[in-house]
Amino acid sequence: MNNTTLKKEDYAEPCCPFEKPDAVQTIPLRRVLDKLDEYFAKDDAAGAERHLKYWLAEAEQNRDDRGKLSLLNELVGLYRKTDREEAAMAAAGQAVSLAKAIGLEGSVTMGTTLLNYATACRAFDHPEKALDLYEQARGLYEANLSPGDGRLAGLYNNMGVTLTALERYAEARDLYESALAIISQTEGGQADEAVTWLNLADLIGNEKGLEQGDAAIRKCLDKAEALLNDEALPHDGYYAFVCEKCAPTFAFYGYYFTAKELEQRAKAIYGT
Repeated sequence: MNNTTLKKEDYAEPCCPFEKPDAVQTIPLRRVLDKLDEYFAKDDAAGAERHLKYWLAEAEQNRDDRGKLSLLNELVGLYRKTDREEAAMAAAGQAVSLAKAIGLEGSVTMGTTLLNYATACRAFDHPEKALDLYEQARGLYEANLSPGDGRLAGLYNNMGVTLTALERYAEARDLYESALAIISQTEGGQADEAVTWLNLADLIGNEKGLEQGDAAIRKCLDKAEALLNDEALPHDGYYAFVCEKCAPTFAFYGYYFTAKELEQRAKAIYGT
């Protein structure tokens, strides 16, 4: 089937025709996000955007603020991936304002919203602003999540990239090591662990230079390659995304065969 949206009868609950509907009607968020994953698995950014905007309008009409917040966060990520700075920043600012308006200041949800905003800032070369937002997100995550929660590892990785860009290498290394300590104990975390090792390779290259850091860089690359080749990893849309993300780093350090192989795996998954 090629339906781009869910039909109302797929999710609406039956009600008595004489019954007054609730002021707030929640959208079927889990189904919406599952459908979004299907678009990403096909590398269909245009379809993903149409899907998100449709359901964003539904959430607004239904006064479902929490659903709207989730969709705004997804849009921030989509606009970042498609290199649309103005749209990403607008959606991120709207998401933060909405989270505050519905009383989520001290929550994990606010932390995730700030993290998404920060990652957009980093992607569009605003590292100082990104770091401030990451610090706010970190405070919320560390106050509300268990020390082994994978969301902390994702935050530490993103913060580490920003600190590397700001040449604060010791702080970045500490965060990468904290991320590895979590991910290495997470079932199915090989792809994220590979990304962390590549981040460490970039840190070493920036801190020591390619010649002096060559041996340590190659050690990181070899570990990342082995993790991405783990046969236990499902070759799904997320794996394709990670392959695409990692391929340029391997190519930069001369691992051309690995880079080409990862690109081919992503294309095979996307069906392109």
